[in-house]
Amino acid sequence: MAKESAEIGVFGGSGFYSLIENAREVWLETPYGAPSDKVALGEVAGRRVAFLPRHGKDHRYPPQSINYRANLWAMKELGVTRIIGPTACGSLVPEVKPGDMVVCDQVVDRTSGRKDTFYDGPVTTHVSFADPYCPQLRPIAIEQLRKLGITTHEKGTVVVIQGPRFSTRAESRWFSGLGWEVINMTQYPESYLARELEMCYVNISLITDYDVGLEGMPGMEPVSHEEVMKVFASNNERVRRAIFGIIEAMPKQRTCGCGSALAGARF
Repeated sequence: MAKESAEIGVFGGSGFYSLIENAREVWLETPYGAPSDKVALGEVAGRRVAFLPRHGKDHRYPPQSINYRANLWAMKELGVTRIIGPTACGSLVPEVKPGDMVVCDQVVDRTSGRKDTFYDGPVTTHVSFADPYCPQLRPIAIEQLRKLGITTHEKGTVVVIQGPRFSTRAESRWFSGLGWEVINMTQYPESYLARELEMCYVNISLITDYDVGLEGMPGMEPVSHEEVMKVFASNNERVRRAIFGIIEAMPKQRTCGCGSALAGARF
């Protein structure tokens, strides 16, 4: 294990560096190559926290090029047992509006070619992913978001697309028609790799835009990168405060099954 240590990990954008008090940045080596950037280590609400910008500080890695395995392995090496994964997402349904937040409970993978497992053999390992997000952390996240007066949806399915392109109108209508609420480019394999390493994972989806399949409805302009960045920047402080609250409210003891995900998973 690395000499440095942390209990809780946070993935997110560079705007969250101010979250950590007296941060110290370190490079970590992993068997899967380099993580996206240096890991910032410090304290939040008296807890040891590790922060890593999943795209790199300067956003050098688009979603399809992120070394997800290295990022998760680095957290595990530090001793992290819980991960908070805030993300900028699009909405697939009218009732989930820009500026709202969704604490997702399901994920659909529509990516291709990503390195999405630590277990390539020789021991065959099938890890359950029926409920992708930690059942202990999700209610805590919902409560903290609502305490801040944020319109919060306590359930939602996020469909993860390959990127870097946005969806076509036909794809977006397809996803909406299947009843999925949120669209994103990074939740898979990030959330699943955390499960393989027996870490808890909770997602906070900040809705930055309506996806293109909702065109033609009042106030629902199709997604653009400019609009995504505008909404994200205006909500950055709210997300930061929510993460602080989640960390502060997080009990020391884990009562979920995330920490025993490998039990019975191997032949």
